[in-house]
Amino acid sequence: MVNRERVMEYILSCLREMIAKGLNIKPDSDLVNDLGLESIKVMDLLMELEDEYDISIPINILLDVRTPAQLVEALIPYLENNNGHL
Repeated sequence: MVNRERVMEYILSCLREMIAKGLNIKPDSDLVNDLGLESIKVMDLLMELEDEYDISIPINILLDVRTPAQLVEALIPYLENNNGHL
């Protein structure tokens, strides 16, 4: 079973390095409106996640993702198919 908290912490850690200092990052922060991520930064985040978890993430998952929490939920099926116990 995938540890959602560990995945969330990794995503938040990546975001802390990508955004302006001083912004408060929460699981329900809007990636674009609250954190100011441009599309290239969102793609960088996906690439970091692919590298960290050795998975391939289809770009179309971003259609329904606006927050880190939604990203975690969108990633779960790919993480479970890959190794199932993060």
